[in-house]
Amino acid sequence: MTIGNEKSGKEKRSRKNKQVIVDEKSPLLPTKKGEEAGFDEFNGASFTGAVFNLSTTIVGAGIMALPATMKVLGLIPGIALIIFMAFLTNASIDLLIRFSRAGKTVSYGGAMDDAFGSIGDVLSGTTSDGIHHAGVLQGWFGVHWWNSRFFVLLVTTLGIFAPLASLKRIDSLSYTSALSVALAVVFLVITAGITIFKLITGSIMMPKLFPDIVDLTSAFNLFTVVPVLVTAYICHYNVHSIDNELEDSTKIKAVVRTSLILCSSVYVMTSLFGFLLFGDGTLDDVLANFDTNLGIPYSSLLNDAVRVSYAAHLMLVFPIVFFPLRLNLDGLLFPYKGPLVSDNLRFASITIGLISVIFLGANFIPSIWDAFQFTGATAAVCIGFIFPSAITLGDRYGIASKRDKILCVFMIVLAVFSNVVAVYSDALALFKKNGPTTE
Repeated sequence: MTIGNEKSGKEKRSRKNKQVIVDEKSPLLPTKKGEEAGFDEFNGASFTGAVFNLSTTIVGAGIMALPATMKVLGLIPGIALIIFMAFLTNASIDLLIRFSRAGKTVSYGGAMDDAFGSIGDVLSGTTSDGIHHAGVLQGWFGVHWWNSRFFVLLVTTLGIFAPLASLKRIDSLSYTSALSVALAVVFLVITAGITIFKLITGSIMMPKLFPDIVDLTSAFNLFTVVPVLVTAYICHYNVHSIDNELEDSTKIKAVVRTSLILCSSVYVMTSLFGFLLFGDGTLDDVLANFDTNLGIPYSSLLNDAVRVSYAAHLMLVFPIVFFPLRLNLDGLLFPYKGPLVSDNLRFASITIGLISVIFLGANFIPSIWDAFQFTGATAAVCIGFIFPSAITLGDRYGIASKRDKILCVFMIVLAVFSNVVAVYSDALALFKKNGPTTE
């Protein structure tokens, strides 16, 4: 039975005529009774605001791990894989939009722990391979209790995260999302400027163009970067929320494509200039490289500008990622209650509880690279590729084409294969890193 054979009264979503139609253009999140109570003056989100919100969802903490993938893959395969993942992500979101009419989404809480942890690393420092890289505040004022990781994250949570997380519409975050994207571009521009300057002065060596494969272990290690790249593009959990507030929901696919073009361009440039600048010395979190003398004038000032702009960017990423997690948890705990936005006590309780749990989790993540590898190898790959494929293959309305089904099988096989190899490689690397050493 096809959608065309459903009820003849099809409707297009419009906030002005408030018709209710069940077809491919209908809202992805079901409209509950009284859901828009108190928001009658809201005529829908703009295209630009939706692009900024989705772009901010994509460009989170994962951008800092991308230059390290170039060190593993080499420049040419690395950039090619970034572009390929953008196309594959677009295909998976297209399937999600066309086939997931039930309205439920799956949120990705690991992204918020990653963002929290990255902010702590930038402002309070991080330790990599036994070497401590001082944070911005420690570099300015020395090591004190008030610039420790715990206290900095506490102040950031109470002063920035909590107020922005209290907003009840995702479109209310469009301006902070625009600022977040602008700050990511600032980081990119500064990094590109430093790299170009050093290229002109001849102080940058030829980068590795292809991976070094000398044995089976080195070949397996190539797959560890796949989850990192997949994590960097995950935004599926916010597509439904953004689409549900669009003034014209037919534009959601254009919103997705525009956001992916913008973000993949930022990713390619960040990976290129970051790897060119630091070469084989590129750390798992490239931001840690920006605490040394870069060999250029005003090196210390530029280092601080890069790290501060990125920390500010991450502070504005959290609220946009937090929104769908709160919505999904409410649906899980209170499936028969009224709309969350109409119950202030429930809204505040879930918000405070979630922020508290994420805050505690962020203080116990030892390495951003470990976090991205394992979350990317599990939850992110499921949300990005396995779940949309499974929904499509279920094909409850009989509208899936042969091409759709072939694409779904390919994505599932790729996801499962990369997961198995990546988890094995990551676990082996951690075991060797933390295991006993022999003299």
